[in-house]
Amino acid sequence: MQILMIVVPSTLLWAAPLVFTSLGGVFSERSGVVNIGLEGLMVIGAFSSIVFNLTFSDTFGSATPWIALLVAMAAGAIFSILHAVAAITFRADHTVSGVAINLLAVGLTMFLVKLIYDKGETDIIKHSFGKVDIPYLSKIPYIGEIFFQNTYWTSFVAIIVAVIAWYFIYKTPFGLRLRSVGEHPMAADTMGINVTKMRYYGVIISGALGGIGGGVYAQSISQNFNHATISGQGFMALAAMIFGKWHPLGAMGAALFFGFAQSISIIGSSLPFLSNIPNVYLFIAPYVLTILALTGFIGRAEAPKADGVHYIKGSR
Repeated sequence: MQILMIVVPSTLLWAAPLVFTSLGGVFSERSGVVNIGLEGLMVIGAFSSIVFNLTFSDTFGSATPWIALLVAMAAGAIFSILHAVAAITFRADHTVSGVAINLLAVGLTMFLVKLIYDKGETDIIKHSFGKVDIPYLSKIPYIGEIFFQNTYWTSFVAIIVAVIAWYFIYKTPFGLRLRSVGEHPMAADTMGINVTKMRYYGVIISGALGGIGGGVYAQSISQNFNHATISGQGFMALAAMIFGKWHPLGAMGAALFFGFAQSISIIGSSLPFLSNIPNVYLFIAPYVLTILALTGFIGRAEAPKADGVHYIKGSR
């Protein structure tokens, strides 16, 4: 019980940013646009949420982190338009555009941090997402102690958003149109669906969720922003999306797995059965597990048929 009470809340904490960001990847790639730029979108979200939090913490008080998440969502959505314009309108290579987004995000945010704060990192925020006991649910014997005590609201919001994303993609006309342009854009165009517009929607939603993922990470884990705040989490989210077969609930499950791996790298030394393992092995565990999961699974995972394929109206 004591071990579970440590491991489960920590897993949920580290998984939440990955859940949001991997869901963003699902929306983009289900529309047919490969989004390697999830790392950059998380960087933008982390930067904008921390800067907003530091600037307006005295104004909004304890509500600041939640409002900062909305700012991160908007910043990620706006920044993702660059990828959409390059990959959809100008038909640039999706992978190259995504890599450019990653490089631009890091360079731009570090330039702005130096410009605003005259140093290489921001200050520590005063208002962050702290541990809470979920009302009523935390009183449930055993289950409440493990899942709903000393945990974070953002973890459960991420799970709820994953369920909502599944509903939107598989149970609504919007989701059907989104999937159709990612599977067979010419057939979707024939049925009167605007392929370009739907792909823009997918990428912008991806940016919004990626921004939220970065904002959650920065305000619950790092609590400030520097060049290493987001260091591979976007690529883990991309791996979770592939591991989850481009399905919202599958991506959530994979993100929980990678969140567990990340949490073990942090709390492993305090667990009896891992205390004798050198810290360096615990630190590399999340990345090793990511590689092993993909190498053992990617051959069985099929992307949407038109993922990464440009579509010109009237072409065959």
